[in-house]
Amino acid sequence: MGIQQFRLPDVGEGLVEAEIVSWKVKPGDTVKLNDTIVEIETAKSLVELPVPFAGVVKELLVPEGETVDVGTPIISVETESPAEALADDLVPTVPEPAEETGGRTAVLVGYGPKTTEAKRRARKPPAGSPPAAGGATQPTPVAGPAAAPPARPAAAPAASSAPAAASTLTPAPQAPAAAPAAHAGDVAGGNGVAVHVLAKPPVRKLAKDLGIDLAVVTASGPGGIITRADVEGHAAAPAYESAPAEPAYEAAPVVSGQGDTRVPVKGVQKVMAQAMVASAFTAPHVTEWITVDVSATMELVERLKGDKAFRDLRVSPLLIVAKAVTLAARRTPIINAAWDEQAQEIVYKGAVNLGIAAATPRGLIVPNIKGADSLTLPELCKALNDLVATAREGKTQPADQAGGSFTITNVGVFGVDAGTPIINPGEAAILAFGAVRKQPWVVDDEIVPRWVTTLALSFDHRLIDGEKGSIFLSDVASILEDPARALMF
Repeated sequence: MGIQQFRLPDVGEGLVEAEIVSWKVKPGDTVKLNDTIVEIETAKSLVELPVPFAGVVKELLVPEGETVDVGTPIISVETESPAEALADDLVPTVPEPAEETGGRTAVLVGYGPKTTEAKRRARKPPAGSPPAAGGATQPTPVAGPAAAPPARPAAAPAASSAPAAASTLTPAPQAPAAAPAAHAGDVAGGNGVAVHVLAKPPVRKLAKDLGIDLAVVTASGPGGIITRADVEGHAAAPAYESAPAEPAYEAAPVVSGQGDTRVPVKGVQKVMAQAMVASAFTAPHVTEWITVDVSATMELVERLKGDKAFRDLRVSPLLIVAKAVTLAARRTPIINAAWDEQAQEIVYKGAVNLGIAAATPRGLIVPNIKGADSLTLPELCKALNDLVATAREGKTQPADQAGGSFTITNVGVFGVDAGTPIINPGEAAILAFGAVRKQPWVVDDEIVPRWVTTLALSFDHRLIDGEKGSIFLSDVASILEDPARALMF
């Protein structure tokens, strides 16, 4: 019998803090291993955390609405199992930040330096409520040339491909300070004997949702960590089925009245604002437009809707635009590159990780489809469907938003014809896809009704000149005007 504290984990890629959105348990509740106990909001997404041990909840150490640092105890649980008594030692603590050298503090790409004290920021109280005590917060720098660390961004994708090794019962060398940590816990193996497994909280939650016993999943991560890919690969076996999607999160209600209403800027909204400012004032933007007859694309979309390869999939013009982008990027690879300010190099990306800007109740996010250029059209369609569904449910994970190389923003769904989009930090270009409308169009000297849209390409003029930007935009437009042209690539 003992009291164990569960510390707020780093749920992805060096996040330093998170807000406690809602508790799923209360003192006195009995929890089992991997039960969801709390929903948190990080700088990138909403995440549900499972508990790494079983017992009775003694105390909720952080109230809803407060923001705390990674490594801060957030709940205490009374446990009985001797194996669980070790769990608190296995929950990683966050190392102190590096010493400042030459007036500079080392930071992770996309995130600011961790403060030495836990930050707790209460939500703004409702009108009429007494003000709560609290301190000022420090803004978090966002990825961009001005905020980049001395390390070369070209090596960054390795940080998002797999979590770093976690501590085990056997002493081992300490992991690097920036490495994400996994949680250890015991699960019952097939023979009833407790099996020790290493997995991060989101991975445990995924396994629970899919009904998968982590004890039978083969780990591929460093140090024997079970990764998300391991669980998803195991779920692909015929014995498992995907869990049903959860309801989407509702947007915050609009407050009306005589006076002004102030809403704290935090979470996804805060990161989006900082990223856009960093991009707009570091990358010299150039925007070009082209208006194109996409009647052939609209006909193709209708044919694909009836094709058995696209059964149960939502087919839209965005699918053809996405495919056109990946094809055109092969002809003009500088579009799929990035500017490395520190190294003064242009980094050509090995794959098109296609980002799709998604408006969610929590703010704008840009999840991306890894290796979109290597997918068949049905595979790309499924990936788009999954990306949109996950974003609407508020379940997009930080790893799904990292490593993008090119972004599409579909402003047409709002009835907007075009715009001048801001480049996503770490990328070189972004394409705005406008509304598709029937308009009068001249064909063989005759005016006929045609489906027409406008494409707007913003690109970083440090590495993409007008010729390369124009060639890429013209390629995309040509494919949409005549989808059969794609067969030539």
